[in-house]
Amino acid sequence: MSHIQFPYRGMNTRRQHSSSDNSDFVTGTSHNSIERRQEGHEPDSTDIEAGAGRTESGIGSRDDGVGTTALPAILEALAGRRPARTPVWFMRQAGRSLPEYRALRECAGIPMLEACLDPELAAEATLQPVRRHGVDAAVLFSDIMVPLRLAGVGVRIEEGVGPVLDAPVRSDREVSELVARRFGDGPDAEGVGAIEEAVRRVVVELGSPQAPGVREGLSQRARTGLEHSAGAAGWTPLLAFGGAPFTLAAYLVEGRPSRDHLAARTLMRSDPDSWDRLMTWCARLTGEFIAIQVRAGAAAAQLFDSWAGSLSPRAYRERVAPYSGLALETARGALSPTTGQAPPLIHFGTGTARLLGLMRQGADAVGIDERIEIGEAIEALAAADPQAGPCPVQGNLDPALLAAPWPLVAEEVDAVLAAGRAAPGHVVNLGHGVPPTADADVLTRIVARVHGSADWEAVALAGWDAVAETRPGTTEGRTTDTGAGAGSGSHEAAQTAAGGRSVGRQDQRAPGRQAPRGPGGRPLARTSRRPGREDR
Repeated sequence: MSHIQFPYRGMNTRRQHSSSDNSDFVTGTSHNSIERRQEGHEPDSTDIEAGAGRTESGIGSRDDGVGTTALPAILEALAGRRPARTPVWFMRQAGRSLPEYRALRECAGIPMLEACLDPELAAEATLQPVRRHGVDAAVLFSDIMVPLRLAGVGVRIEEGVGPVLDAPVRSDREVSELVARRFGDGPDAEGVGAIEEAVRRVVVELGSPQAPGVREGLSQRARTGLEHSAGAAGWTPLLAFGGAPFTLAAYLVEGRPSRDHLAARTLMRSDPDSWDRLMTWCARLTGEFIAIQVRAGAAAAQLFDSWAGSLSPRAYRERVAPYSGLALETARGALSPTTGQAPPLIHFGTGTARLLGLMRQGADAVGIDERIEIGEAIEALAAADPQAGPCPVQGNLDPALLAAPWPLVAEEVDAVLAAGRAAPGHVVNLGHGVPPTADADVLTRIVARVHGSADWEAVALAGWDAVAETRPGTTEGRTTDTGAGAGSGSHEAAQTAAGGRSVGRQDQRAPGRQAPRGPGGRPLARTSRRPGREDR
């Protein structure tokens, strides 16, 4: 693999990590993080309480001798243990399916990628599904195109199309120009600090082993959701995420969404050296994107590859798997100040039933979609590494199921739970993202079913009054509970297609009502722009 570096622009501290090709990959901390630590705003990983000790799995034990007796259920499952309740979260667990999210985006009036780089908006969007559904993890509101923007690559989201690159990368010269770019360069260089700030804001509300979540100003219903999410551990993990190298490379070469990724596969076959340099660059870029989220407070992470299913096992093994491994290794080199440990890593792909054994390499758990039975996936993963045996899995409810009558949904949830017991750890999730037409209350009922909680099902059946949650003058004072989901909204729209936010005053158009508000109760000004198809 090529020797390429992605240091932060302007960083004044560095930490060396050894990459899989024995080259040195320079990582570090942005000025933003350093300044906040100097000012006492952020604990350094060396200052984390002793209870967050490292284990071989990268996840601390449940009883460390200093009073910590429970880990969040999802961290238990990813460590290959059986928690008291099976954890569940949903890819794209918010976004267009939530009316309060749509209101937030309408009032913000900025495109998707800009929204991802607004710390206040991104944090608020990340938190809502936890408040509403009581899921076992939040996942940072972002997009797989964001790290490309942070490296100065011209990319935009076209309505009804998805990500479109200003200049596709298809020749040796174009690849050379691309890989000269550095993570944190370009007009969006400040976005690195914005990502870090968004993560810190989320962790403040979700809590950590060192401090309970700060939830003043939230409605009683939102606080109840957060408490259910935290469970016995008393805090909820945030998941970092990033797109896998092949998915990023496919976009870079194709220039837009593609059904067959012919241009990418052509470069892979016809110019192996350029492909190696491109994939190495993508691996380190997305690995560092995940790492900055972890260093800011994310406790676990997911690498997802929505396009890898178009490849043969041989092509994946020889031309893709080593680079996914490099991305995972780069992410694992970061320590989370929330846990004091390296993050457990989930590797997820769509249409990858034949690739699961290869995807296990470097990951703690493997996500599976609805195209393969859980039992079959567990057997395939165990066969891929007989010495290690079975590994934790994530999945695999069919997103189409969300529109079915509840008895059918409940039956399938029970079947997935039963099948998942064959794995050492199981995280319930969808086989892909939540459709924008999904009934959000169904998601909450699924959480209750997975957790076996009659009390939480009663809350789910009562529903979530989005209007009340955004109405000023509620007894709890919070005007907006917003949320987002996992992964890339633009990317998911692309899959379908391919096969100046400001602070405002009271909305004068609605007497007695205020515009939806962001964190801290600050109102977001309305604009004439309405979300397009690229919106989550």
